[in-house]
Amino acid sequence: MNKKIKSTIFLLLCAILWGVAFVAQRDGMADMGPFYFSAFRMYMGSLTLIPIIYLGDRLKKHEQGNSGMPEQTSVQKAAEKGYLIRGGVLCGTVIFFAANFQQVGLVSVSAGKTAFITTLYIILVPLFGMFMKHRPNIFNWTGVILGTVGLYFLCITESLSIAFGDLIILIGAFFWAAHILCIGFFAPKVDVAKLTCIQFLIAGTISLAVAVFREPLSADIFVGQLPNLFFAGVLSCGLAFTFQAMGQKDANPTVASIILSTEALFGALGGFIFLGESFTQRELIGCILMFAAIIIAQLPSRKEKSQ
Repeated sequence: MNKKIKSTIFLLLCAILWGVAFVAQRDGMADMGPFYFSAFRMYMGSLTLIPIIYLGDRLKKHEQGNSGMPEQTSVQKAAEKGYLIRGGVLCGTVIFFAANFQQVGLVSVSAGKTAFITTLYIILVPLFGMFMKHRPNIFNWTGVILGTVGLYFLCITESLSIAFGDLIILIGAFFWAAHILCIGFFAPKVDVAKLTCIQFLIAGTISLAVAVFREPLSADIFVGQLPNLFFAGVLSCGLAFTFQAMGQKDANPTVASIILSTEALFGALGGFIFLGESFTQRELIGCILMFAAIIIAQLPSRKEKSQ
């Protein structure tokens, strides 16, 4: 099996896990509060990454020994540690808002609809990039226009009103976009697995602090939600992250982002199969327009192709 096929399989598995996780998150709202669910999910994701970090460090030391590469100096280690702590705290705080806006919205919004609204972050990232002197290309702007029209059909009713849950999830999409930019800034400077582990730990701790004062919890509720927490935490956070890293290693970035964006389709499919959810004709038109926008927004311009 060649590297491109392997990359496609890993990225597709990642998209499936991310998409179906919306079902676990939605089902988890039956008797567990959104902040408790986010807290336990993040803690499980963080714990899942510990053996991956351990194996990665062992492999790195082995490769350094075989290649004769010098170890990092104390100054380099201190600089990386500083970036790791600052990045973990900042990214963890941002993902706390992103995950919990999404989780609160899922109390009243279907898994499939949530998946499509959340995936708008792919369109928002290039726009946010303008503040970092990254100019959006014609495909980015086309995606924004199509995505806005799609969002209108998906969320805005004929009386020109938007449901509270839809609005909350849309706000969450803005935080997911901000999180992508945060990760993009810190990831080249640190070990990505360690950064992800710390951010999950930070987000989980803030979520738990909020949950203690807002939501009831019993041992029976926790045990009853373990299957959903396992899927959303261990599989969607921990395992899916590993698949993403392995898949993007040998994949074209544009192709990778398009494959990963299919999480919206898998979220809708999972909601239909496991929760019996369906879209109205108006919402279906919105989904089609939004998915087209997501694909178009990721296409490279002529200038980018030539680079």
